Formats: sequence, C-alpha cells, structure tokens
Amino acid sequence: MARRLFYAQEWKADKAWLTGDAAEHLRRVLRAQPGQLYELSDGERVWLARIERFGRERVEFSLLEPAPLVRPPAPVVLLAALFKFDRFEWMLEKAAELGVERITPVASLRSEKGLEAAAARRRARWEKILREAGQQSRRLRPPELGEVVSLPEALNTQADTRLWLEEEAGASPILGEVSPAGTVAVLCGPEGGWDHRERAAAAAAGWKAVSLGPMILRAETAAVAALAVVVSAWAPGSAGDSSRGA
Repeated sequence: MARRLFYAQEWKADKAWLTGDAAEHLRRVLRAQPGQLYELSDGERVWLARIERFGRERVEFSLLEPAPLVRPPAPVVLLAALFKFDRFEWMLEKAAELGVERITPVASLRSEKGLEAAAARRRARWEKILREAGQQSRRLRPPELGEVVSLPEALNTQADTRLWLEEEAGASPILGEVSPAGTVAVLCGPEGGWDHRERAAAAAAGWKAVSLGPMILRAETAAVAALAVVVSAWAPGSAGDSSRGA
C-alpha cells in the first residue's frame, strides 16, 4: 500500500513541518505516531519522511531520502463554466485526481446570476479541495486555480489542442481529436448548454467542437468524462501513445 503524501508548509535543511488542517488530520484522524513514515512534497520534490514530534498545530518530520515523483500524465488545462457550487466542487476534486495542471472558472451567458461574485468568496475552499485531492492522488503539487474569466478571455487560452465540449449535433467525437502531443485545453459548458453566440465565438476563435456521445450529461459529468478521455491518450499502450513500438 502506498504511503500517504502531504504538502508540507515549512522546510529547513533536513526537517519539514505540517501545520494547520493537515497537521490536525494527521494527528486526530489518522492517529499518527512518532516514528511513522509518510511522504512530503514541496511542489518540486518528494521526500520519504519520519514523524519526530507533535507540537501545537504542528507536526515535525525528519527527511530521510528522496521518493519517486508522480507527475500528471498530460499537460491539460480545464476551463469550466460556473454552475451550482456543490457540483462544481465535485468536479474540481475529480479534475485534480485526473491530473489537470490548471483549472479556470468561466462566467458564461447561462451561468446563474451571482455565481461569479460568489466564486471569489469560495476561492480558499476550492484551493483546499484541490490540495486535498492532490495529496490523495499523490500528485507532486495540486492544480493551479485561476481567477474567474469571461468567455472571450477563456477563448484566448493558448494550447496545441483546444477542445470545446458541445452537446449539439455535428460535433466530432472527442476520441478522434486527442493525441499525446503538446498541451490540451478543454472548455466545458454550464447547465443548460452554450448560447448560440458563444458557439459562434468559439468557432471563430478556432476551438474544435467535440462530443462525448448522444447522451445529455450534467455539466460536471461531461467535464470529468472529457478529462478522462484526454488523459487516457497519454497512457502507455493507448491507441494514441506515440511512444509504442511499431
């Protein structure tokens, strides 16, 4: 069984410290004891570390040796139109587990009124969700969380492949549009789908409309399904894996 990984907040020479919620979780939920081994990340490296002592809202570790890194499988950016926060937060968690590098919330024409302003007040909560999901999935670092942007700003995102999730007929199957080369941006719509003006703007900006099939999916389901397809293209032995032998 793999050891639990945590993002340590303080580092000095051969020591590191967990503080705040992470320290509380380790002590009271996991009931950790001095001498137990965990892995700690500073965002650049991972270390095998041993608990030395518990302080007030702090856990002190000794760093023993470097540990193997787990890097995201694909350079993927998710741009997600805002929708109901309970579902949006579930999507954030799953996107982090799937390895996306950055998540940017998007204010679309059909996003509910007030969500854009309310999103700023949720930022700390969303960063915590991403941090905990990153630790659970043993990522080197959690995804970057961008500020809320307008759709025109989102459409200016640069990537080698830019995919626009579309529920209308005529979009290409997403499976045929993903190959393990360069960066990928995935733009997912709100509840109720895109407005026709947004579709026209995306097409004019050069985004490729792609479909997940004939079923109508919830916004959060569509986002996670699309990310799973994109990330799987980088898996060894997949149809799009360019590292395979002939």
